[in-house]
Amino acid sequence: MEFEVIYKTYWDRIFRLCMGFVNDYDIAQDLAQETFVIVWQKLDTFRNESGIGTWIFRIASNNCLRQIEKEKRFLKSDLPVNLQEEKQQSLEPQIQFLYQCIAELPETERIIISLELEEVKQAEIAKIVGLSEANTRVKIHRIKEKLTQKFKENGPK
Repeated sequence: MEFEVIYKTYWDRIFRLCMGFVNDYDIAQDLAQETFVIVWQKLDTFRNESGIGTWIFRIASNNCLRQIEKEKRFLKSDLPVNLQEEKQQSLEPQIQFLYQCIAELPETERIIISLELEEVKQAEIAKIVGLSEANTRVKIHRIKEKLTQKFKENGPK
């Protein structure tokens, strides 16, 4: 598969996956770009042991997890006080709230629900996160229940 086709096919899905992890438009853009740089560099080493999408989602998930680890080491409270974070306002309030809720989930749950929202098959999700398909189905159900509860309690009207 040509890189250009891969990029056009997966860019939006990878970006939304990254948004689910970091809940920050600019950082998600950067992470998605980094993912495709890696895909470009490693495409000739892809072994077809899984689907190309599974491989790309795994790369993106690893990138996002590394970013989260970096953020844990560098506290935003260390930034100068006069800097203000600008939020992406073009997203609908409900979608912004969804990304916020997903970003608050534990890492594995974030990966699972982000992939589920991208309509990745549950068998592929199980491979990506290293769980059985049955366990993955149960986790997806429980995560959806958690998110539904958060929307009922705190969601935008």
